[in-house]
Amino acid sequence: MTAKLPLLQIESVSKAFGGVQALSDITFSLNPGTITGLIGPNGAGKTTLFNLISGVFPSDSGSIIFNHKGIKNKKPHQLVELGISRTFQNVELFESMTVLENILVGQHTRTRCGMLGSILRLPWVAAEEKKAHDFAMKLLDFVGLNGHADKTSGDLPFGWQRLLEIARALASSPKLLLLDEPAAGLNIVETMQLGDLIRKIREQGTTILLVEHDMSLTMEISDWIVVLDQGKKIAQGSPRTVQADEAVIAAYLGTAGKKAEG
Repeated sequence: MTAKLPLLQIESVSKAFGGVQALSDITFSLNPGTITGLIGPNGAGKTTLFNLISGVFPSDSGSIIFNHKGIKNKKPHQLVELGISRTFQNVELFESMTVLENILVGQHTRTRCGMLGSILRLPWVAAEEKKAHDFAMKLLDFVGLNGHADKTSGDLPFGWQRLLEIARALASSPKLLLLDEPAAGLNIVETMQLGDLIRKIREQGTTILLVEHDMSLTMEISDWIVVLDQGKKIAQGSPRTVQADEAVIAAYLGTAGKKAEG
């Protein structure tokens, strides 16, 4: 059987902000259809790496290869078109818009209708709108928000806002989903439900890169773990391998092995 090529390859990537070296010579790859946990304390460079992959900042050196193509100088909207989507540490929704409208916005790179088409109301425009609406409703059902399409997103409980942000990220039909601390602010039950949802996303073929300080969740759902410390990669491997790494235990997991510091 021929081995699958990595969906994402990070090769010798470095990034500095002024005199601060945020990332230094980072190399690892993501296999298709897997969940990779990216762990480390505050200041380790996790969010910086997310920003490089999603086009917020350019890297100083090295290469980022997605789906066998270099994406180093691509803008965020171009990367969404290529199949990369993300969520954020702080929930970022259009709070005055409805739940359904937020998901429809997430489909903008997958629709063709522009201003002229909207004005003329050509037959294909109505068909495209119906398709987008139906897909949005399926996503609401998928994340467990069915029945809430017409609610204003800013009025949702915080845990539901997290689910909506994930649904909006999925609306662009990504090949790679970057989840930045999706369990932050959730209670135990909500965190367990989130874990189930992330597995369901992976089962549908989406590759996931997860930054999460809840080590119980990360170790339970991840196929592979990459560990950063002060901008450098210090370990990688299966959850069991990483949990047994003495440097990781000392620097990140603590003696109880439950939660990363910071």
